[in-house]
Amino acid sequence: MCPRSYSPFATLHSPNSFDFHPETAEERQDDWRKRMIARLTRRIALAGLLALGLAAPAAAQGYPARPVTIIVPFAAGGPSDLIARLLAEHMGRTIGQQILVENVAGAGGTAGAKRLAAAEPDGYTLLIHHLALAAAPSLYEGLGYDTLTAFAPIGLINTGPMVITGKKTLPPNDAKAFFAYARAQGDKLTLAHAGIGSNAHLCAVLMSQTLGVKFTQVAYRGTGPAMNDLVAGQVDALCDQSTTAVPQVEAKAVKGYAVTSLGRLDVLKDLPTAKEAGTPIEMTVWHGLYAPKGTSDAILDKLNGALRGALKDPKVLERFKAAGTSTFPQAQWTRAAHAAYFKAEVEKWAKALRAAGATPSAIK
Repeated sequence: MCPRSYSPFATLHSPNSFDFHPETAEERQDDWRKRMIARLTRRIALAGLLALGLAAPAAAQGYPARPVTIIVPFAAGGPSDLIARLLAEHMGRTIGQQILVENVAGAGGTAGAKRLAAAEPDGYTLLIHHLALAAAPSLYEGLGYDTLTAFAPIGLINTGPMVITGKKTLPPNDAKAFFAYARAQGDKLTLAHAGIGSNAHLCAVLMSQTLGVKFTQVAYRGTGPAMNDLVAGQVDALCDQSTTAVPQVEAKAVKGYAVTSLGRLDVLKDLPTAKEAGTPIEMTVWHGLYAPKGTSDAILDKLNGALRGALKDPKVLERFKAAGTSTFPQAQWTRAAHAAYFKAEVEKWAKALRAAGATPSAIK
């Protein structure tokens, strides 16, 4: 009988590592091959895991090695565009690379979201989006991505109300008169928005639901173009984010009627809340920053740190305040807080839009 040392792998043998005792030389050799293949496989797998563990910090240390792009899913000049450009400048200085802003407008913000979902998870393509990202699965079918799993939340940015505005020649001069006028006009009133699922559209849905009438809704590729037409008197009204509505109201380019927050805005103290005007429309707008799913934690943490730095900058805060918006409490600046908030908003808007009778339609 051949001794155990016959196997070419005998030097790696541990006598107490198994209980099976093959009787023939062939059985012993075959047994050793199987065990050594299993052992080597485990070692290779462990080495791979160690390599991955070391690769993530190394990738983050070298990141970014080229400019980063933030996708804005709406036309230039709108609220999301303004906020993205404000943050890009500060964050770019922090990470040591230029951050470019690319406008990918269309389909209520879903075209830009789809672009991010298909991007490489390397930290070089990001997305700034608002609550429309959370509402999209309740409004569109065939998105091309799973809203809850396609994106890696980086951090919450700002929150604020919508401002209900009208063209300068619209007859009502105050909020109560406007809501009465809108109820009486019904589908004769043209109400602009930035596409199905946009903040302006969601606000229009709430206003229609609260007043019990259907308006003639006019869709644009962003609230920037919609506001331009409101100023020109081409449409009657627009429910826009305070970020872009406040300057136009202050300049008297449009009429301001009410805000959708629970309290009045400091920058528009003369405008009542919709609830004060007898029409309880409440809607809070928020923005968040996202990367594609699969982006390393190290890179996400680096981007979150750069975002935090921007949100602490007095100049950024001053710009936010002047536009009637503000940052979230610092306890909500973490990636985990953003993820939890986003999930809750998806569920909230699914319930609200079902109650409003909205059903998903094909993307156009």
